[in-house]
Amino acid sequence: MRIAQACQLIEQARGERVLVSTMGAMHAFDALGVAERRLSSVPLMGGAASLGLGLALRRPDVGVIVVDGDASLLMQLGGLVTVAEAKPERFLHIVIENGVQFGGASNLPTPGAGSVDYAALARAAGYVDAVTITDAGQFAAALPALLAQSGPVLIALGIEPEPSRFGPALPQPEMPDRQFARMGQEAEALGVWYANQVAGEA
Repeated sequence: MRIAQACQLIEQARGERVLVSTMGAMHAFDALGVAERRLSSVPLMGGAASLGLGLALRRPDVGVIVVDGDASLLMQLGGLVTVAEAKPERFLHIVIENGVQFGGASNLPTPGAGSVDYAALARAAGYVDAVTITDAGQFAAALPALLAQSGPVLIALGIEPEPSRFGPALPQPEMPDRQFARMGQEAEALGVWYANQVAGEA
């Protein structure tokens, strides 16, 4: 399964849930034109689950889908325990397990690639359920039920890494400034959306 395919399936199934994503998924959602109810966890690498938890606690009725990366999650594994302890019910945590950092760019190997069981880590931390899925058809079929399940729930999603675009003959350029400003901009837009939701319910 490719990351673009996975993200398309997520977008089609998410309904009104807020989407929190790390770098690889962030770029895939950008390419799909997904603009609403998003929060990018860049440059806060490893913080996607914690950001998602804050949003899930703010509006538990809306819910959150966190699309994390394997390398990102390893940076703040304690986030699994924090999420599990808080028990957000509408919280789906998807880990893009492609075995590389900066996928499609420099493709640095992720520590423990191929040997870490992210679903087992989530269950040990206290997640209600956690599964590993490697097939797009299986993912599409399982997603509605996993979204409907009371969480937190984690899916470790086996993804084929994108080919590297950079190397010794083609150095990676500096990341654009917007990549480091967008989290604040998207958080501001989410705040407006939440406020409008509350006003509409009053």
